[in-house]
Amino acid sequence: MSRRRNYNDTGHAHELTFGCYRRLPLLRADRTCRWLADSVDAARESYSFDLWAYVFMPNHVHLLIRPRPTPYDIAAIRKAIKAPAARQALQWLDDCNSSWAVNLTNRRDGQRRFWQPGGGFDRNVTEPATLSRMIDYIHANPVRRGFVERSWDWRWSSAASYYNQGESPLRIDPIPSEWAA
Repeated sequence: MSRRRNYNDTGHAHELTFGCYRRLPLLRADRTCRWLADSVDAARESYSFDLWAYVFMPNHVHLLIRPRPTPYDIAAIRKAIKAPAARQALQWLDDCNSSWAVNLTNRRDGQRRFWQPGGGFDRNVTEPATLSRMIDYIHANPVRRGFVERSWDWRWSSAASYYNQGESPLRIDPIPSEWAA
């Protein structure tokens, strides 16, 4: 398996996309989304990044973040976001003796997985116009899938906060004026 290179360039934002194992809808429950939101907040505290936009879909996640310190390691940030939520969800399934555990077991190595193997996708963002398009794309995910008519009606999204239509479950950080399109 080839490895994707991470670009930890000063001042860049990152649009991170990662999916649930076998594209299963593991994020359809509020409790699982809350665990993921808590992981994002803990990672934000530990790794000092701004969260500019997000959406948690039933089977994948989009985050738009900008690390503040230099240097930084985007792979470590991604792991700090994904690993705690996965541990909590897998433990919950064990505690409940859920039949889902069999769906999360890799046939080759017998390991249980919550996330698709690999880091997912990481797109570096350097231009305000690109940033604006990515935020629109992220927020439109639930609309494109037919889950809601307006992006800010999707609970697990930053759209409500971004478009001043209410509060989002996960606080977003202000985007600096130099990033305004």
